Amino acid sequence: MIAQLNFHNAHYSLTTTAIPWQISLLTSLKIRRFGQTGSNGLISYRIMDRLPAGIKDLPWPVEDDLQTPETFPATDFGHQPFDEGLIRAIAYAGPPYQGSPTRIFAYYGTPQGEGPFPAMVLIHGGGGTAFVEWVRLWNERGYAALAMDTCGCIPVGGDGLVSRNNFSDSWQRHTWAGPPGWGGFSQADSPPDDHWMRHASGAVVRGHSLLRSFPEIIPDRIGVTGVSWGGVLTCIAAGIDNRFAFAAPVYGCGFIGDCPAWKADFEQMGDQLATRWASLFDPAIFLRHAGMPFLWVNGTNDFAFTLPAWQRSYRTSPGSSTLSLIVRMPHGHGGAGESPAEILAFAEHFLKEPAAPPLPSITSQGRDKDRVWVSWVSEFPIERAELNVTHDSAPWENRLWETVSVTPGIERAETILPHGTLTYFWNIVDVRGLTVSTEHIDAQD
Repeated sequence: MIAQLNFHNAHYSLTTTAIPWQISLLTSLKIRRFGQTGSNGLISYRIMDRLPAGIKDLPWPVEDDLQTPETFPATDFGHQPFDEGLIRAIAYAGPPYQGSPTRIFAYYGTPQGEGPFPAMVLIHGGGGTAFVEWVRLWNERGYAALAMDTCGCIPVGGDGLVSRNNFSDSWQRHTWAGPPGWGGFSQADSPPDDHWMRHASGAVVRGHSLLRSFPEIIPDRIGVTGVSWGGVLTCIAAGIDNRFAFAAPVYGCGFIGDCPAWKADFEQMGDQLATRWASLFDPAIFLRHAGMPFLWVNGTNDFAFTLPAWQRSYRTSPGSSTLSLIVRMPHGHGGAGESPAEILAFAEHFLKEPAAPPLPSITSQGRDKDRVWVSWVSEFPIERAELNVTHDSAPWENRLWETVSVTPGIERAETILPHGTLTYFWNIVDVRGLTVSTEHIDAQD
């Protein structure tokens, strides 16, 4: 048997006993059934009509988000000090909430010099806020950066101290706050304009619009990255705002209801509200619009955003997708989520002038009986190839992965697939230490 993966003809399966929100999500993604129910009780579906990148057919109006927002003194939030050198606190108008105006707190910083600079939009995850040290990291790399709070808070904890890069369940909410996060599962019956997903993604897109208005910024060289729920918002914002030069979600993805970590939330909503949430707020709805290049970063055992949902997400985006899947990558901000070297390399290629060399590109992967292979193109030599396999059928977050080192050829590596493998994928690592991955494959197919 010869099997080779076509990266642009994604197929999905759904049990005939699927709950209504799954059917609704498939329908909203313009996924059509083809073929008949198989002996295993599965029905096959294919995404047939991906919409072009743009703002039509979205659950809420976004035209105002694409305009430069009004700004306000950060001192209005009533806490000092916020400014540090070239990094300063700013406030800008967010989407209206329950008929009242809102404001967004953010840190904005630039490198030394007059510019103009490329820039990054930085979206925190659950338990986070606007992180000044994340802005500083990108400033030291030569980029301007904007990190906003997406939950109506300022980066002041319950102890009254300004946070630099910590986490808290008690960030101080301010007078002009929108809805609290995360996920908005408890807000599933709210009008879409008052839902957290709408407000948080609006904070991101409006922050991008603000960045583009600054004279020291190169407006067509702005990327976006987010960690965990910030990765979810990265997917949504990229589908709303095709002005981004690239998007790099870390962990977070679409098809949230397929991730066991959120199963209880969907069950608590019940079928009707879960269907509504999936059809209005799941990132998969927005990814079909996102035509810019994507870098998808995740770990094999991520508890929050598991590999099947992650795979469906990168297959849904019509733009190019580069994967970096790290065995047992920890989940979190700081070095794990904020600092993957692959994200910097992606930015250096798409935002800098002259452009740095791109990450290696997977051209194909395949299998012939017990032999598996991967091929690539790369401007840097590939230092090693790794076949990552699991014989484990435990929940994704608990699976044991083993790595088989394979001597790479110039543009190809191949080896014997270990007996009993259930799932596998390749990593190739170039001489810069940068990792690019293939899709994961079910060896039983």
